[in-house]
Amino acid sequence: MADVTYLLKWDETGERLYETGVKNAVFYPYDTTSKKYTNGVAWNGITSISESPEGAEANDLYADDIKYLSLISAETFGATVEAYMYPEEFALYDGSAAIADGVMIGQQNRPMFGLCYKTTLGNDVSGNDYGYKLHLIYGCKASPSEKGYETINDSPDAITFSWEINTTPVSVAGFRPTATVVIDSTKADPTKLAALEQKLFGTPAGENPETNPAIPAELPLPDQIKLLMS
Repeated sequence: MADVTYLLKWDETGERLYETGVKNAVFYPYDTTSKKYTNGVAWNGITSISESPEGAEANDLYADDIKYLSLISAETFGATVEAYMYPEEFALYDGSAAIADGVMIGQQNRPMFGLCYKTTLGNDVSGNDYGYKLHLIYGCKASPSEKGYETINDSPDAITFSWEINTTPVSVAGFRPTATVVIDSTKADPTKLAALEQKLFGTPAGENPETNPAIPAELPLPDQIKLLMS
């Protein structure tokens, strides 16, 4: 059989892509007064974030002895966050409150917060240096987490905390509300992406903090991101 040339190509050099890892996680309290996600805090020790969208299921309707149409249910976004530890500021959002220095109580109201984290994009040429994705999550609330304490033995291991996250979508002009935004560094404008990351991760104070103070980390809403990145 003679060789046939196709328009489509597979496994071309530089196009064998993959995604891996999770790092640079940030937790953003939601300020109900300013209606902003601000004063972000670096979250150390995160081991995994599993995104778990649900819904968007078909509900088939029948009429005249045939399938009449298919209605799709609303889609919701959830996630599971696992970590060796969490920021002190997150305790309130995990249902804890301080009643004295070093004294915490549980079963309290769980306020809303936002999340940001990076995953690594790689390919067959550049490896893990190819690029990354920024994942932004809005309207988060954390469910109670299980904590399994074990005795220290000859094979010690650190406790892993885990939280189920459910979300409430935020509005986006011209689109349906969403709880997630993903930015691909290999496709976004580098200058605009750098400006966005300055907002996400904050900027330190200059040599003269009075005239050039530090700017706290802030999670912009999707409409603000659209304006900044367009």
